[in-house]
Amino acid sequence: MTLYSATFTLLLVMDPLGNIPVFLSVLNSVNPHHRKKVILRETFFALIILVVFLYFGKYILEGMHISDPALSVAGGIILFLIAIRMIFPHEEIENRPPKITEPFIVPLAIPLIAGPSTIAFVMLLASQHPAHIHLWLLCLIIAWSICTITLVFSENLRKLLGERGLTAIERLMGMILTTMAVQMFLTGIKEFFHLAV
Repeated sequence: MTLYSATFTLLLVMDPLGNIPVFLSVLNSVNPHHRKKVILRETFFALIILVVFLYFGKYILEGMHISDPALSVAGGIILFLIAIRMIFPHEEIENRPPKITEPFIVPLAIPLIAGPSTIAFVMLLASQHPAHIHLWLLCLIIAWSICTITLVFSENLRKLLGERGLTAIERLMGMILTTMAVQMFLTGIKEFFHLAV
């Protein structure tokens, strides 16, 4: 996997555009002048969590005796489910009542940014290509930076693109992520059965 493909996949999994309505709903009760600080804080927590799993996730996998093919298949399934939710979103998630208190780590940092699929993907990168761990860290920082910038200016983006524009972009990204998820699943199957093709 290249720098570009890994960064692009991470960005799709983090789904900053899809998270805009949820972020705005959760931050509805927070002072508008304080929202950007909250977003920066929560995205920073998410980055720390993902970096920890990037560098130490392989030891967790070794301790649980989870093979690379198993992680690849599981990651493909998780990404596929995420992609399906991006293409066919559940309206009730966006219609939840806003939180009364200011969010802290949950639910913005975890699981909206550093969710199971993102954690599984960084662990997969680190376990399959441990020699390129610093390259994957660069991928993570680039994807995280784009995600953070998108969320910081979430209100502006929603006004610019509108609800339909955000929905259209998210579904397009979901379709792309679907193909990546299937490829990851097939790669895990191929490695498990030692297939030549």
